[in-house]
Amino acid sequence: FRPSVVIPLYPQYSDSATGSVIDLVPKDIPVIRDFHDHPAYIEALAANMRRHWERHGKAHLVMSFHGLPKRAAGTYEQQCRTTARLLAEKLQLPESDWMTTFQSRFGWAEWLQPYTEPTLVGLARSGCERVDVVCPGFVSDCLETLEELGIAARRAYLRAGGREFHLLPCLNESPEWISALAVIARGAGNGRERSSAKASAGTGSPNR
Repeated sequence: FRPSVVIPLYPQYSDSATGSVIDLVPKDIPVIRDFHDHPAYIEALAANMRRHWERHGKAHLVMSFHGLPKRAAGTYEQQCRTTARLLAEKLQLPESDWMTTFQSRFGWAEWLQPYTEPTLVGLARSGCERVDVVCPGFVSDCLETLEELGIAARRAYLRAGGREFHLLPCLNESPEWISALAVIARGAGNGRERSSAKASAGTGSPNR
């Protein structure tokens, strides 16, 4: 089996994730470098958000991404913030209703900020009684979303005085994401493949 295109399922580029995949794929096979701002991906995220609102109503939205050491973040941080901004625009959210944070920090180095769990604690202590948390850097749920956010961050937020913590599921097998993935695959050849990828992004290990 020889694929016509390879799509690492990391919306934002980092050396340790997408870069590691690119290193293993033959040079003549296109590899999608990132799809952090692809309209089909943004629309799939928005559809997931709207579905949640229909069932639960709106709350302050925290968009949490996997963190990287700040000294090595490269374009990764910019791509995360672009994804968040585009999603907020798609949902017509004012700036006061959403924020971008980064989780999974470890060690003593400075990582991308603001950090997710301390931010949630701060929101609870300031009187924000309900939050929605979404992870636009993951296309499927994993230990990081389900345990670090769904259990540990939830517990910290509630202990600090928050009342409702809603962690939205990732896109997983949603029809909007499957359709978006097909659109992204058909778009191979638009100049977003492997070229110069490792030269412009950071290191770190998104555990996805």
